Amino acid sequence: MTTDIQQADYSKEHNIMVPMRDGVRLATDVYRPKQDGQWPVLLTRVPYSKDVRVGEDRAKYLFLEMDLDLTRAIQAGYVVVIQDTRGTFASEGEFVPFRDEANDGVDTIAWIASQPWSTGQVGMFGVSYQGQTQWQAASQQPEALRAIAPCQAPESHVFPAYEKGAFQLSIVLGWTLTHDLAGNIEQLISQGQFTQEKMLEIITPIRNLDQWYQHIPLTSVPLPEEKAANYLDWLRRPPYDQYWHQMDAEQIYERIQIPMLIIAGWNDYFLNKDLAHYQAMKRHGGSELARQQTRIVIGPWSHGYFTGTFPERNYGPAASAEAVDLTGIQLRWFDRWLKGIDTQHEQEAPILLFVMGLDEWRTEAEWPLPDTHYRRFYLHSAGHANSSAGDGLLSSEQPGDEPEDNYQYDPHHPVPSKGGSIYLLGDDVPFEQSQLEERADVLCYTTPILEQAVEVTGPIELVLSVASSVPDTDFTGKLVDVYPDGRAIHLTDGILRARYREAIDKPTMMEPEQIYQLQIDLGATCNLFKADHRIRLEVSSSNFPVFDRNTNTGGDLINEHAEDFKIAANRIYHNSSHPSYLVLPLIERDKQ
Repeated sequence: MTTDIQQADYSKEHNIMVPMRDGVRLATDVYRPKQDGQWPVLLTRVPYSKDVRVGEDRAKYLFLEMDLDLTRAIQAGYVVVIQDTRGTFASEGEFVPFRDEANDGVDTIAWIASQPWSTGQVGMFGVSYQGQTQWQAASQQPEALRAIAPCQAPESHVFPAYEKGAFQLSIVLGWTLTHDLAGNIEQLISQGQFTQEKMLEIITPIRNLDQWYQHIPLTSVPLPEEKAANYLDWLRRPPYDQYWHQMDAEQIYERIQIPMLIIAGWNDYFLNKDLAHYQAMKRHGGSELARQQTRIVIGPWSHGYFTGTFPERNYGPAASAEAVDLTGIQLRWFDRWLKGIDTQHEQEAPILLFVMGLDEWRTEAEWPLPDTHYRRFYLHSAGHANSSAGDGLLSSEQPGDEPEDNYQYDPHHPVPSKGGSIYLLGDDVPFEQSQLEERADVLCYTTPILEQAVEVTGPIELVLSVASSVPDTDFTGKLVDVYPDGRAIHLTDGILRARYREAIDKPTMMEPEQIYQLQIDLGATCNLFKADHRIRLEVSSSNFPVFDRNTNTGGDLINEHAEDFKIAANRIYHNSSHPSYLVLPLIERDKQ
């Protein structure tokens, strides 16, 4: 998506030092239409250097693209303001993730509203951390802030360090490692040394998973002191304590009184957060306006990548942000709430989603979709579901007297992540899974070839009856679309650390060999499994480095070493007394 701003289209003020309430000054760039007058303002606050956001050479090498074409925004009659967050690049102060974004956002918005070129009507936009700054500012109810458009945003108050008890290693450590990449690129640009080869020199070391993710214990990762503090703090905390509770996103929704346009991606690792935000705002937003007018757009995108074209899956010409005109959608949105133009938003369906497989856009009224039929697909086998060559079956028939499936999970040799919620540089894409499905520690349960298309749209749950030889281990699930030629394309996945099966704040170890029923959230998807395709479920006990490895000891990788690891003998039961099943949200419409 184009982010280049042509000089003829704007006047620019660079590095205005805007004072915050504590005296710290934040570097701010202002892009204004050339004509004199007052304009509504679009603000984004970025920790990755505002300067690399502008200019053709810089923009095309960004790891996180703009989701809004700045040229079009200015041409449409908006002032665009881009600010380095506290303690980053040209701004003063200390950068502590999430700590100061609420107050700094409020103070920046007040400054904008007081400027002679401003109408006093402010909107916010931006991807990832920039989306999080919007949530925090909106929660403080600044008078001039009239609408926000958070895109692929994390939890509104804190980085998502844990998922169902498992540490999200690639996201937390990956973000820690790459936080200043934009600064390195900017330095090369300023020195006139920016080339693609130089770029690769910067990113190659951090893309080496063995170098960064294999460290045992996890506290031994050789991070610079200024970067290690937050990583170690999050790592050493339990999955849920008073620290996380104070930052719980559920406390924020009733304080937000303005409408928002949430932008999400089916292949983005913040998808579940975006969907949860949308549902919570529709139910608990702080005003009737916020509840009624909040909208969501969900494309086939990964984090910061809006093309819909990936090496192993192309979603077609309609999939890109340009094709759906994501910038136009946002500008119409801001026209309504910052300019008062009747854009007919109130009469339109609040959900615009891309149906993968069908590879078309569709509007919907509610999430989950009101005509959803939740169907159980039971796991079956003769005890040999190991690998895709095994006898694992997925069907609507209830199980009878069937033997359990057995596999060993060795934390020395975890199942490697391929696609899904991998943080680094575009790896969170719909990769092909066949190679992983050759492993004996990956159980595969597959439907017969579909005689007609099946649409799966909505939240997905996996219920497993399990036992283990160890007091604690992980169980993972992955939904896969199997093509007629054998390709197995990742759709969505999930994990549960067994000790947190009862409550995230009350770990309870398992008794060896006792059977437990676990409920695993596999997130959500929107995919049409075409006729001649098959639906596959993968079950295992690791997904590394998306999640840290469970040591199988009841301990963790914070302090334990490789010699402490235990090999777990894990079992999946699927009989009439202890069934295991996948709950799929089916959309059964004549038009499909």
